[in-house]
Amino acid sequence: MSSDPAYNYCALPLAAYACVPENTRGRVYDEPTSEHRNAFQRDRDRIIHASAFRRLKYKTQVFVYDEGDHYRTRLTHTLEVSQITRSIARELMVNEDLAEGIALAHDLGHTPFAHIGEDYLAICMEPYGGFEHNDQSLRVLTTLERKYPQWNGLNLTWETLEGVVKHNGPHTVTPDGPQIAVRELQKQMDLELDSHASIEAQVAALSDDVAYNNHDVEDGLRAHLFTLKDLEDVPLLGRVLHDVRKEHGDIEERYIVNETIRTMIGSMVNDVLSETGGRIRDVNPKSPEDVRAAGLQMVAFSDDMRKQVDELRTFLFARMYRHYTIERLHLKVEKIITDLFTAFTKNYKVLPDNWQARVKEAGGVDDKQIRARIVCDYIAGMTDRYAIREHERLFDLYWDLR
Repeated sequence: MSSDPAYNYCALPLAAYACVPENTRGRVYDEPTSEHRNAFQRDRDRIIHASAFRRLKYKTQVFVYDEGDHYRTRLTHTLEVSQITRSIARELMVNEDLAEGIALAHDLGHTPFAHIGEDYLAICMEPYGGFEHNDQSLRVLTTLERKYPQWNGLNLTWETLEGVVKHNGPHTVTPDGPQIAVRELQKQMDLELDSHASIEAQVAALSDDVAYNNHDVEDGLRAHLFTLKDLEDVPLLGRVLHDVRKEHGDIEERYIVNETIRTMIGSMVNDVLSETGGRIRDVNPKSPEDVRAAGLQMVAFSDDMRKQVDELRTFLFARMYRHYTIERLHLKVEKIITDLFTAFTKNYKVLPDNWQARVKEAGGVDDKQIRARIVCDYIAGMTDRYAIREHERLFDLYWDLR
């Protein structure tokens, strides 16, 4: 590593309330520093190279992977969140590497089949400690990824792990709740769960809201679940549509959609920057610790934008997430997830060899609670298409005879 103590600083000037890598609170396991990358850059790179990150390519955002090549997947959504995160972080003069790492990691714990898969896996896990995708993301980072001989997980910095856990605000952990990974990590490093996260983590969280609200609109239009005419009654979208048509006149619908989404994202980002700038001026934080102790989310929409975003979500919930085609998908996902979970917990020897080894290693051969958690890890890590094929291998009587 360079002997220059300033080597770890970012290329751009940072605000006083930004996290700087040389002040990291460290990792669970000590390791040598890198010669060319600071601590947060290394975290980001480890996340990108993780197996769980690659599997996001075939995990659903809303639509199942084979319904079309242009719909969002968890991977494309994550990259879009990362791009918005970097833009906001740079404007606020906070650490882009840390913010980007948190954005890239935030969906690693999602199950196949989006929130539908999560709902049914959570039902299966109710007798065994429960399941939630945010905690599963942390479990992936601290336990399930196995790339290093010295430890399980990616051995990320305190700041990145804190951001994954607390990006939506202070985190409540109960002794018997589904926060399995958080409870385990708390034994190794104090995440200060009753405080807010760094401003970088908050940027990643708001960027997620900006990305999925806008891109779900685009995907819903592409799937013909609603029309541009329907969107005219949604206040935020209706105003933007009017402005786009006024500026561009009679153009093809695809250009109207693209311009509307682009303008919407810009409007939301501008609102976040304005509201956050005001909160920073009011609180006047002098350090990352001041941000954590502020007692409020520093990065936020204005009240007016939040109201309009909520109205958009209400529209999407009614017209997209509860559309009959999605409801029909519930029936199939329930059967796939439930059948797989039942089969694997009943007889762990039908799991692949490496997962049988994990059951034995964890003491789950004679302990159904432990075995169920390993099975949950296996199913949660599946892509949509892998879950479908595993179900066919187990329950299609003629799969191996074709």
